Amino acid sequence: MRDRPVGIAVNAVLGVVFAAVLAVTAYAIADTWGGGYWVFGCVTGAVVAGLAVTARHRVWAVAAGLGIAAITVLVAQIGHLPAEPSPATALGLSVLVGSATRTLPPPWAVAAAAGGLAVVAGTWLTGTGTTVAVLNSMAWLAAIGTGLGLRLLDLRRRVVAEQVRRDERLELARELHDIVAHHITGIVLHAQAARIVRRRDPDQLDESLDGIETASSEALTAMRRVVGLLRDAEDAAPATPGPEQLGELVARFTGPPVKLWLPDGEPGWPQEVTSTVYRIVQESLTNIARHAAHAGSVTVEVTQDRHAVTVAVTDDAPPAPARYHRRGGYGLVGMRERVEALGGTLRAGPRTGAGWTVHATLPIEERR
Repeated sequence: MRDRPVGIAVNAVLGVVFAAVLAVTAYAIADTWGGGYWVFGCVTGAVVAGLAVTARHRVWAVAAGLGIAAITVLVAQIGHLPAEPSPATALGLSVLVGSATRTLPPPWAVAAAAGGLAVVAGTWLTGTGTTVAVLNSMAWLAAIGTGLGLRLLDLRRRVVAEQVRRDERLELARELHDIVAHHITGIVLHAQAARIVRRRDPDQLDESLDGIETASSEALTAMRRVVGLLRDAEDAAPATPGPEQLGELVARFTGPPVKLWLPDGEPGWPQEVTSTVYRIVQESLTNIARHAAHAGSVTVEVTQDRHAVTVAVTDDAPPAPARYHRRGGYGLVGMRERVEALGGTLRAGPRTGAGWTVHATLPIEERR
């Protein structure tokens, strides 16, 4: 959703730049050549610029822009018109080729780069003028360099994000050891008690069997939520922090003062929910320490009803340049991976006026 305003802003800037280049080109050609010689170059430049502004990520737009540029080179040579591609056309081609190099699948990206090179070669072979040929060559090189650089950055972001997700899955997989051990221990104890009850008071055997059934159902539910994330056989069982350890986490926090609100009484959450609540608060406080240390206060509120646990971490730091993007880093990717694995939802973003909020909802099943 937030990419749409950015795209509109980029298109607006490109539109202004292309309009300025077209105006300067028309004035220069009219002043040098006279008459209506400026019309052909400016019309073709406006068409290519329009493609670059409105559809630069489309294969057909790149192909159309390259085809138009190639035709204008030949027509200008045959009709003794001002050398083509014009500055506006060259700029539009650089945007189209650079965008294709960054976003299109590799075969189409290579084809677009080759098409741009063919147009540049045509400017040299037709003898349209050294200045025009050099400018078009530089525009092509800039487009390829920028497109490849941005493509590598995008690839790096995807790789890092996937690594974060993998690490989060491994963390959940390690916690499966604690979950299974907890529930299986309960099942074993109930089974042992059932054997004793069977000898002493067979009428109470149903109660022990109910306990075994309940513990087994809870174990299956917990494992069903987590086992789908298993991606590695390594197993190192970490501690599973409980709600009471949130107080210790807040006490260790060295940033702004934190107000902590917890549910009254014993929450009785499933272990995977307990560890996820702890992780959300931990990651949120870490982000505040890094990006909003100048905040006046922080509020950590954990609430519970019959169906869900809600975690809200809020600070009141004033807006800062680029804060929105920095706060939406890879830690947020890991938190969202964990929350969605448990069937929950997570939202993070700036508050109205000032501050930042992380809000997560984790479903829990009502226990008998």
